[in-house]
Amino acid sequence: MKCTRTLPFFLLSFFTLLTVRSQELLSKEEAVDLTLSNNLGIEIAENNTEIAENNASVLNSGYLPTLTGNAGFNIDRTSTEGQLANGEERQADGVETKRYNASVNANYVLFDGLGRLYNYKSLKEQQNLTELQARETIETTMLQLFTVYYEVARLSENVDNLEQALEISKDRLDRARYQFEYGQSTGLDVLNAEVDVNTDSINLINVRQILKNTKRDLNLIMNRNLEAEFQVDTLVTFVPGLLMEDMLNDASENNVNLLQAESGEQINEFGIKATRGGFLPTVGLFGSYGWNRSENNSPLAFLLQNTSSGLSGGVNLTWNLFDGGRTITQFKNAKIAFKNQELTKKQVELNVERDIRNAWETYKNALYIYEAQKKNVATTRNNFNRTDERFKFGRATSLEFRQAQINYLNAILTKNQAKYTAKIAELAVLQVSGQILNTEF
Repeated sequence: MKCTRTLPFFLLSFFTLLTVRSQELLSKEEAVDLTLSNNLGIEIAENNTEIAENNASVLNSGYLPTLTGNAGFNIDRTSTEGQLANGEERQADGVETKRYNASVNANYVLFDGLGRLYNYKSLKEQQNLTELQARETIETTMLQLFTVYYEVARLSENVDNLEQALEISKDRLDRARYQFEYGQSTGLDVLNAEVDVNTDSINLINVRQILKNTKRDLNLIMNRNLEAEFQVDTLVTFVPGLLMEDMLNDASENNVNLLQAESGEQINEFGIKATRGGFLPTVGLFGSYGWNRSENNSPLAFLLQNTSSGLSGGVNLTWNLFDGGRTITQFKNAKIAFKNQELTKKQVELNVERDIRNAWETYKNALYIYEAQKKNVATTRNNFNRTDERFKFGRATSLEFRQAQINYLNAILTKNQAKYTAKIAELAVLQVSGQILNTEF
């Protein structure tokens, strides 16, 4: 009977082991590469950066001349009457007059009050701002990626631990049955052992289902087949030598939100200078080449055909002396917008400092809890081993054995939770300090 029960379980475990080993190991580096290459949010951010780069090119700067071509043709059909110098009267019906024209015109602005210069600088800074926004998207996506990646790792370890707990419960059930068969225990011990096996089986099924769902979440972030199977690296290493003072200094130079606020301040400053250019004149050059031809079949016309062509050019000056106060209003609003951006920057600086201090405290507490939980695991493991020995010799009840098992399992699960919580807290510190993309995971 023992071999009959053990063989199916052995075969199931063997094929499960083969299935697990056949799954690819998704390393952290591979996960990062897949996300950077495939994530849709990052791709959209990169496209926006390309648009900003196009807008900041010389072709959109206003520094190049404009060249236009014009061509036209029209025909008139009229009836005319006329009297010649000798008194003779003549009449022409259905006289056609055909006119052809073509021209090429060039214009170039020499000076526009420096508005063009500061608009171009503003476009360049807009490009920088868009790149910072793309970087923020990447940083946020990386934090999201590793939050899910480490959740998969935690659940994978939990599945292993719950499988071991289930094996312990099954072994206890087998012992309870043997003892009952030989009259060494009551049927109550068998029933209690069966309940514990069912409980551990249900817990394992639930965690496996959550693990499958979380793996789909990770595949979604990497934008690949949602049903792709894989294993993750459960090794967690912490960045050594982190100091809050260093994090604050790094944030002042690298925090992406603070850099965006500074870029916005620069854009508003350029906006003030560009608007100020509206008070100055505009000087430009123009030139054109034109060709005209006229054909007339009227017998009263002096010329039946006329063709002309020529070049023309010059300098023009335009000075908007008063536009109803629109430029003045724009200038005042630009100065207010700049002040608002200065206030926004100060607010971002305070928020960043607060976020770093909060993230740092969370990180240090998480590390302390992790170290404490490791000690709890050692204590509960020792207690479980002793209880197991006492249970084998009948000096501990099944309830005492089960309680020791539960305490040991909970300590392991709590330690795993603390380990990955501490790592995510560390990544949060690195993100707010602007160093998350410079760290090896």
